[in-house]
Amino acid sequence: MLLGSGGLHVPADTVSDWYCIRANTYAGKFNNKLSIQFSRSRQVFACGKFEIILKSLAYFLIAGLFEIGGGYLIWLWLREGKSIYFALMGAIILILYGVIPTFQPEGNFGRIYAAYGGIFIVMSLLWVWGIDHITPDRFDIIGGLIAMIGVFVIMYWPR
Repeated sequence: MLLGSGGLHVPADTVSDWYCIRANTYAGKFNNKLSIQFSRSRQVFACGKFEIILKSLAYFLIAGLFEIGGGYLIWLWLREGKSIYFALMGAIILILYGVIPTFQPEGNFGRIYAAYGGIFIVMSLLWVWGIDHITPDRFDIIGGLIAMIGVFVIMYWPR
């Protein structure tokens, strides 16, 4: 790898491992090099950060399943008289829920948890629909869409 005024230069065969690719020549010569410019704060969607966004969303979904699932097990124990083992399993799952957001590829604690709030809203509505068999109404759907717009603005909008 070489550092040049045009950005970080790597051989062309490693390009698939990098994001935010801008091909150009270095000092007027191609020499089988591509100029890779990292732009974590700009051109999020245009730069090919799609894999990072998918990974981030996957961690949000896993965290949501753990939070809602763990909370549901405790709900069953307290509200429906299930065994204490439901509560213990729920508590373990909720502890794991607290660990999962630390795997987020980008962002800081506050921003990740703020964005996760929107994911939690949508996943809770899906839980109500799938587990409790209550169909979300149009206001639930509109609210969920607004929450998801907030997630994408907070986590993935170019800064």
